[in-house]
Amino acid sequence: MTQQLTDTPTDQQLEDHFEGRVANDQRIEPRDWMPDGYRKTLVRQISQHAHSEIIGMQPEGNWLTRAPSLRRKAILLAKVQDEAGHGLYLYSAAETLGADREDLTTKLISSRQKYSSIFNYPTLNFADIGVIGWLVDGAAICNQVPLCRSSYGPYARAMVRVCKEESFHQRQGYELLMTMMRGTAAQQEMVQEATNRWWWPSLMMFGPPDGDSPNTQQSMAWRIKRHTNDELRQKFVDMTVPQAEALGVTLPDPELVWNSESERHDFGTPDWDEFKNVLKGNGPCNAERVERRRRAHEDGQWVRDAAAAHAVKQAARQQTEALA
Repeated sequence: MTQQLTDTPTDQQLEDHFEGRVANDQRIEPRDWMPDGYRKTLVRQISQHAHSEIIGMQPEGNWLTRAPSLRRKAILLAKVQDEAGHGLYLYSAAETLGADREDLTTKLISSRQKYSSIFNYPTLNFADIGVIGWLVDGAAICNQVPLCRSSYGPYARAMVRVCKEESFHQRQGYELLMTMMRGTAAQQEMVQEATNRWWWPSLMMFGPPDGDSPNTQQSMAWRIKRHTNDELRQKFVDMTVPQAEALGVTLPDPELVWNSESERHDFGTPDWDEFKNVLKGNGPCNAERVERRRRAHEDGQWVRDAAAAHAVKQAARQQTEALA
């Protein structure tokens, strides 16, 4: 049972009450007491997630003017707009923990906070748009659906809508690839080549192996996360193999094979040195992604200034009307 708090609870009572609520799968809300470590972990994870959604607009946004049809342009534009909305939901969730959105953005554009390594790879042809929907959004769904049951209420509630939209994005990407695979030999080759390039970075999206992940165990103890990195990676592989077979592409892993004893797929090891190098800022597009985000933030300063001035004007007007 969750320990009941007295009128003047001690630190230990607060800690016990918090742990009891988490153990009983009760949501922690912004005004509830929480350990500093829990708050810090959430701010780190949610802000990184928000940054990833915003930076993730760039690889696909590059193709908005080059989509091959009006239908594909409308689909892609809607998806990029969805990603912007996801970032806003998540920044708002971080603000409930006392984080400042301007401060988080400053840390991102000064490379003091990270985002998902997957968005530091280039989109070289339009097949990449479909593969991102299939593999990258597919990996995101595996990772994010359990977050709908996260112990922190605002984060969990934000993820419900995010996951619904990400599921639609994955279906859109897969439909695009199916269309291309019914096309010319050159289109089929584009799909296979894009799959080859995005497969391993998609596996890296789940983070390092459990033994090398410094935050997984504590995040699971607090029920911020529900599964380890390796568990989620395995689920993604098992989900994706039959999709690849239906699509008619080969996943670029010679070690990928069904294990009848474990009833899951064995697969090769991602290049974790590459993963670490990209996280350090040395990926193909790290500098480009951060610079574009910095430039967009600076170019949008006049909008933020105008909104702030309008808010001050409205507040003054309301105060005058209240005194009249």
